[in-house]
Amino acid sequence: MRLIESKKLHLTHVISNTFEAGVDLFGFEVKSLRKKQGSLDGAKVLIRGGEAFLVGVYIPPYQAANTPKSYDPYRTRKLLLKKSEILELYSHEQSKTLTLHPNSLYSTHNLIKCEVAVCKKKDSKDKREDIKKSIARRELRES
Repeated sequence: MRLIESKKLHLTHVISNTFEAGVDLFGFEVKSLRKKQGSLDGAKVLIRGGEAFLVGVYIPPYQAANTPKSYDPYRTRKLLLKKSEILELYSHEQSKTLTLHPNSLYSTHNLIKCEVAVCKKKDSKDKREDIKKSIARRELRES
């Protein structure tokens, strides 16, 4: 079940590959995500020191009165991946044209997972072609 999805990622990037990763979260963050609160706007995945991190994800506290005073909703969260997957993501990150972005946060078997997408930024020509295709699809549905 999709909890949070990056809606703008498909408009601005071409997704070439995806990976499934676990996310290291606090209990109140999990409760907040299950209520579908949070945002992936401006979020990225970074590989540093042989580990993957989720940066820029906003997860508000479940109950503001019961959360620690030092809680940062934009804190860096560790992604749980296999070494081989981290090495593959690192090779994609080192290329100048590809970037790593979280596509969605979802739950499977009471676990919160992150879908990491390997993306390439669209140029304006690709965006115009996508708009033309969506207009053509809409006209076919209406007629």
